[in-house]
Amino acid sequence: MSHLGKGSVEPVEPSAGIGVVHLFGRLAPEGDPGAIAAAASEAEADGVQVVAAAVLGHKADIAVMALHPDLWRLRDLQTGLRRGGLHIVDSYVSLTELSEYAAGLPEETRQARLYPRLPPEGKPAWCFYPMSKRRNPEQNWYELPFDRRRELMYEHGATGRTFAGRVVQLITGSTGIDDYEWGVTLFCEHPDDLKEVVYTMRYDEASARYGEFGPFYFGMVAPIGSVLDRLS
Repeated sequence: MSHLGKGSVEPVEPSAGIGVVHLFGRLAPEGDPGAIAAAASEAEADGVQVVAAAVLGHKADIAVMALHPDLWRLRDLQTGLRRGGLHIVDSYVSLTELSEYAAGLPEETRQARLYPRLPPEGKPAWCFYPMSKRRNPEQNWYELPFDRRRELMYEHGATGRTFAGRVVQLITGSTGIDDYEWGVTLFCEHPDDLKEVVYTMRYDEASARYGEFGPFYFGMVAPIGSVLDRLS
């Protein structure tokens, strides 16, 4: 896998945080699992965080989530996976970020949101979905005053904190980058924890009245070699 960003182009990096790409693929009949695993290993040696999950359902066979400050590093990984015979059927691109409602957060929490270390130990149940806020005439999130939006998000965050220890959540921003405004990645020990946290938080007004959700992907996190072994 050639590293374009190392010699021929300048790095492309956010001013704060890191780039995140979710790639959803199927192993082509002529695909080489060894080459796919090697592409992931080479990316990891280059500082890319790579999280692999075996996907249940018809949407894909494998999800590869990758994080790195330089978006060229993520592009190199995508190229290497494709060359190994992984057919990308869907994707999502986003950046780690601090919410505009995050004032007052402890510095440790701020750093964890901008520069997460994944995957968390002991939480192999995984899901990803994108979401946006509604702009309907009677449900326009962006017409609400800031203080009202902050109040609703504090309520939403308080509900999420009741799952502390059970759920690790990463919310990444994608406004102007992909079709929705945020990507949500969840890691849990048990798959029913994923169901419970999403169901519970949908009752908060910020979600029930203003949330729009995209497709959900669910799977089991494992080293990419182990995932590929099960696929092939």
